[in-house]
Amino acid sequence: MSTLMIARRPALAALLAAPALVRPAAAQSGPIRIGVPTAMTGTWAALGAQVVRTCRLWAKTVNADGGLLGRPVEFLFEDTQGVPANCLRKAQEMVERDRVNILLGLMASSEALAVMPKLAEWNALFISSVNGAGSITAEHWVPNAFRSNISGPMGARALALWLRNAPQESFFSLSLDYAWGRSSVETFEGLLRGIGKRSIGSVFAPVGTRDYSSFITRVRQANPQALYIALTGDDGTAFLRQAAQFRLFERMPVVTETVDMLFTRPAGDAAIGLVGGSRYSFAFDHPANNDFVQRFRAEHNELPDTYDGEQWQACQVLAEAVRKAGRTETEAVVAALRDLEMTSVKGPLKMRACDGQAEQQGFVVRVARREGIPHPAPEVIATYSAAEVTPSCRASSFS
Repeated sequence: MSTLMIARRPALAALLAAPALVRPAAAQSGPIRIGVPTAMTGTWAALGAQVVRTCRLWAKTVNADGGLLGRPVEFLFEDTQGVPANCLRKAQEMVERDRVNILLGLMASSEALAVMPKLAEWNALFISSVNGAGSITAEHWVPNAFRSNISGPMGARALALWLRNAPQESFFSLSLDYAWGRSSVETFEGLLRGIGKRSIGSVFAPVGTRDYSSFITRVRQANPQALYIALTGDDGTAFLRQAAQFRLFERMPVVTETVDMLFTRPAGDAAIGLVGGSRYSFAFDHPANNDFVQRFRAEHNELPDTYDGEQWQACQVLAEAVRKAGRTETEAVVAALRDLEMTSVKGPLKMRACDGQAEQQGFVVRVARREGIPHPAPEVIATYSAAEVTPSCRASSFS
């Protein structure tokens, strides 16, 4: 069975005001229905498009091989526009009306943080594939929530390890002004202190900023030896283009928590030289990743980007847990996820029980011109073990 996009009527305004019903265990026959309330329009639409297309490819692949536990997989997609209240409402509709007990693909960290407190009441589980805020597996962790992706603090940690031997000593930070961005800067500044370097200031730009000239002026006035950015999507592209106009890369190296082609590809040559952590890279040479890249290119005639790889990994984690549990009831899958070990597109992975964070390798990449690729693309320049890049249980910083 192919994946479906299911259109729905707007929810009644009173839906969330009513007490949520405790649903019976999901039926163990018929399609396995998975809810994906994600951003399909709005600021995060390009990221949401990666989530949707990869879910569809994964379901197509699994269903062609007989399904999961002999049952076809069916994704239900809803557009949240990246708004937490919308995400909460859409997720509750899926749970109560469509009998969904598995949620994937939530986009903004603020959306995940809105949904997580309701999981126990809904008798549902959530596996993050995108959300970077450290608090998701720290102070806001709940037992039915898991994060298969690399968090913001983990990406910042990999970059800090790479920067230990860099000659630059003073850094300034420019970030998006929301949960992930602030978490990334806070973590990075702490990591700088740990490697004997220092932060001399930071500035936060509203999501959707198109003119970064005033922020670039702030950076130049601070006169750091290097600039750290936590930007993505259109925001990242806009910054890189304007940084090139201001010849910022000629004044200082620019590094970032996570490099993805979503913002480096449209920036073109303006992105060359950007170094950063990588939550996922098509360039990582591993059999599981090479197989995924081949499948993805055959389907879409392009390379998979960050959230394609992270979403594929989340789906594979779910599949391993369901096979281990032998059924799709929430309690059984949650139990199977705890301390689950597997090989993913990023190599060895362990979903630790204490906070639902997947321990996995961390990467640092550099954007460069590469043979056979028509646009600048990341190349892996350093790899760090899970033990080096994963914070301790329910922590979002590194001691």
